Amino acid sequence: MTSSRVIDTADTARASAAPDFHPSSKSLRVPGRGRNAVGAPVRFSFDGRGLIGRAGDTLAAALLANGVHLVGRSFKYHRPRGILSAGCEEPNALVGTDRGNGRYEPNTRATTAEIFEGFRSTSQNRWPSLRTDVGAVNDRLYMLLSAGFYYKTFMWPKSFWNKVYEPVIRGAAGLGKPPTERDPDTYAARYAHCDLLVVGAGAAGLAAALAGARGGAKVILVDEQAEAGGWLLSDPAVEIDGRPAWTWLAETLQTLQAMPNVTLLTRTTAIGYYHQNFIGLCQRLTDHLAEVPEGAPRERLWKVRASQVVLAQGAIEKPLVFAGNDRPGVMLAGAARSFLNRYGVRVGERAVVVTSHDSAWAAAFDLVRAGSTVPLIVDLRRSVSPDLLAEAGSLRIETLCGGTVTDTKGRLRVSAVRVNPVEASGKVGTGRWVACDALLMSGGWTPSLHLFSHTGGKLSWDEENQIFLPGQATEACRCAGAGTGRFGLDAALADGAAAGAAAAGDAGFPAVAGRHAVRGEAAMSGTACRDLPTDRDAGFAKAFVDFQNDVLAKDIRLAVREGFRSVEHIKRYTTNGMATDQGKTSNINGLQIAANALQRSAPSVGLTTFRPPYTPTTFGAFAGYNRGSLFEVTRRTPIDAWAEANGAVWEPVSLWRRARYFPQAGEDMQAAVARECRGTRASVGMFDASTLGKIEVVGPDAATFMNRMYTNAWTKLEPGRCRYGLLLGEDGFIRDDGVIGRMAPDRFHVTTSTGGAARVLNMMEDYLQTEWPDLDVWLTSTTEQWSVIAVQGPNARKVIAPLVEDIDLAPERFPHMAVAEGRICGVPTRLFRVSFTGELGFEINVPARYGRAVWEAVHAVGQAYGIVPYGTETMHVLRAEKGYIVIGQDTDGTLTPDDAGLCWAVGKAKPDFVGKRSLTRPDMLKPDRKHLVGLLTEDPKVVLEEGAQIVAERDGPIPRRMIGHVTSAYWSEALGRSIAMAVVEGGKSLQGRTIYVPMPDTVHAATIGGTVFLDPEGQRLAA
Repeated sequence: MTSSRVIDTADTARASAAPDFHPSSKSLRVPGRGRNAVGAPVRFSFDGRGLIGRAGDTLAAALLANGVHLVGRSFKYHRPRGILSAGCEEPNALVGTDRGNGRYEPNTRATTAEIFEGFRSTSQNRWPSLRTDVGAVNDRLYMLLSAGFYYKTFMWPKSFWNKVYEPVIRGAAGLGKPPTERDPDTYAARYAHCDLLVVGAGAAGLAAALAGARGGAKVILVDEQAEAGGWLLSDPAVEIDGRPAWTWLAETLQTLQAMPNVTLLTRTTAIGYYHQNFIGLCQRLTDHLAEVPEGAPRERLWKVRASQVVLAQGAIEKPLVFAGNDRPGVMLAGAARSFLNRYGVRVGERAVVVTSHDSAWAAAFDLVRAGSTVPLIVDLRRSVSPDLLAEAGSLRIETLCGGTVTDTKGRLRVSAVRVNPVEASGKVGTGRWVACDALLMSGGWTPSLHLFSHTGGKLSWDEENQIFLPGQATEACRCAGAGTGRFGLDAALADGAAAGAAAAGDAGFPAVAGRHAVRGEAAMSGTACRDLPTDRDAGFAKAFVDFQNDVLAKDIRLAVREGFRSVEHIKRYTTNGMATDQGKTSNINGLQIAANALQRSAPSVGLTTFRPPYTPTTFGAFAGYNRGSLFEVTRRTPIDAWAEANGAVWEPVSLWRRARYFPQAGEDMQAAVARECRGTRASVGMFDASTLGKIEVVGPDAATFMNRMYTNAWTKLEPGRCRYGLLLGEDGFIRDDGVIGRMAPDRFHVTTSTGGAARVLNMMEDYLQTEWPDLDVWLTSTTEQWSVIAVQGPNARKVIAPLVEDIDLAPERFPHMAVAEGRICGVPTRLFRVSFTGELGFEINVPARYGRAVWEAVHAVGQAYGIVPYGTETMHVLRAEKGYIVIGQDTDGTLTPDDAGLCWAVGKAKPDFVGKRSLTRPDMLKPDRKHLVGLLTEDPKVVLEEGAQIVAERDGPIPRRMIGHVTSAYWSEALGRSIAMAVVEGGKSLQGRTIYVPMPDTVHAATIGGTVFLDPEGQRLAA
């Protein structure tokens, strides 16, 4: 070791070219040191190289124990990168991890991944190898790749974008490679409620949980690490309540675990904080296991609603910004201390420390006591605690107060650091090189405010310490410990206990705040700084602010020179803070550099927005159980099994599986649909209409509510009668329709389209709660309560008559558009006499559990009449022949009732309804609006393609102006020809005109006419 002496700025540092330091290949594991000191050896691999770690290691700790610092390449410059931190803030050490059986994941932080026997990992963003990466040529071209270079470079020539620029950029973008195999894991989800949720199980969090639990509150305590303790795991020398920190920690955890009102979740990250104290937690359950138990989920997403929340997330150590600060071996001093005390790993044999904060001195002292050499501590402050200087002297560590670091050396790992004294005037003195294999830096600590910011909570600026602190909260939330700028252990314990007690009190429980005595705590003072002073040209210095995105200090100053004033704009121009770590280690440094360049205060420049999730979270965790067949749940009606047994061909409609047609032997779809159409028109058909949306509107003001929602008049509709209902949006455009029956003076049975059920109910609820809260009305979705069997055709009455009780089906007593309650097959029914085919029709609504039984009974009686079960394809043909529209097919969100030929459904005398005012806008009354019309092709055998464009002339220059499009087109068995509906500009005034439908092979002519093709007088309905 070098002799101990203190160098201040009055000294003249001697320029020297110290030889690079080459560490030995021996293990850097310290025997008997660490939380896992007795852990079993664990074999793992990195880039195919077999290594030995210890049970309880993170991948980062195990690699460092083997002397491996080089773990990846940076995003833009492909510079060699090593491990910077020891936690979730890690920007560099992103690796691919393979847990076997297809369980590969890219971009896993080596500092949080736990190794196990057979664990495999690979480096990323390099080719052909980590040590020799072709992409590193970008590092030589860094002056050409400064901030915003892509905005300036890829503008010319314009034709290069699609053929050259974009393919190259897309090929180079990204870090890790995505998995190629299907994810074999399962993911779970759970809801939970608690009186107090404590995020962070460090000293402050433990004290808060204890205080809350002792008062009787139901407490959930979460921590993202594998074991609770936070910084206590890295500082075993301190004493709490007369006991070593680790002893106090173990006893406290035992106390909490023994309490029935406490739930302790480790390996659990609070990823998002939402409205009304709703917090998302992602719990990692099996990633650390060599053998995953059968059926065990990989992760669980907790959705927690808490009465009170205490955020005890701690603080993140701030890197220093200087030339060469990104080399492997340059890391945070606090991380080095964590690796040593928690995992028993020395990060190097010869470590130099550069800092502006007391905490880094403790790291140096710990390393020396563990057997490493610390030749020099460089502190930017001119004045440092005499106690620290004295202890450094006793450990024979040279110190340079009022100094700076101006450069580093080493290709794949730092081998030397250039240090300079700084005079009182600010002038940087002559530098000298100091050999090392690790450089530990610390610019102080930044409170972790991400979750607090998720709520929209206000932040306040601490000018003295140059940090943001939590200010006014928007939720029932308190922050405690280092997250509030109280970095000392004694202050954190007191703050946590007070926050926990106050939160318990607000939740309605006795406030029991504990007290804790701390001894042996290290000093925690320091000063904030921007990029370090240097004697080099700062315009060429590779002083990194954002390590993952390769953002340099000069890039931020360039953004300011080019006119950017807000930190949000600077962020997007430079990409500072836009990496996967969300700027945990870069935001505050970038802000201070920008503020200095703008000569403004940091708060006036602003702070970037933190958004959930707090750390990258798997898609599987968000999906939970909703994957595979459960991702988009296929809803089935009670009659579905019968249809499947009878050979139905299916189609998806909204979330439902519906029978499209029922082919018989040798039939294709066209033949089957033609047969079903003939059978229904000639005798009787039956159709499963259970998927129709159904809403019960009940209450004294039900008729008033319906009057306001729908275009039609409802007040005078008698109970026992139905009416077609048309629903508009505020813009006057058609949103949905359906037949609505009035069951009683205060009760309506509303049907909607299959796909519109949820949308219509949400719209109704919105108006009822926000516009008309004075109305006495209740809305209930009954879509799945009722099975609906549509029996259509001339013999429909004969088929159901033997089965119906308590309802007189005579035409004069039960006319078209009537509804009655009675019984069918001995079960309750709401029987509607309505038709969507133009034939005599009935819709039988029965409780869903009886749906199949009633269907089979109707089918059995219908055999005497040749009853035909038909599917959605036949339903569409039958309704189109009658001119009935389908919302979302014949309408596109821009049609008014007048456009669709539904003016008769608009109550002219009604004072108001949703969308009425919009119908009077001049644009809504233009004669050249698109109108729904019928089309008959010149060749009756030609069935137009739905969606085909319509033009006014057969020939002409291309491109031709489109005047409309085909909405529905079918072969009509009843008419012996094709039919179609379309929306055409000014269609009402073009009756009898010929229009043209260009197709790839030819142009088809068609004549515009009415939308009703069959039985325009409605004689079949009145049968």
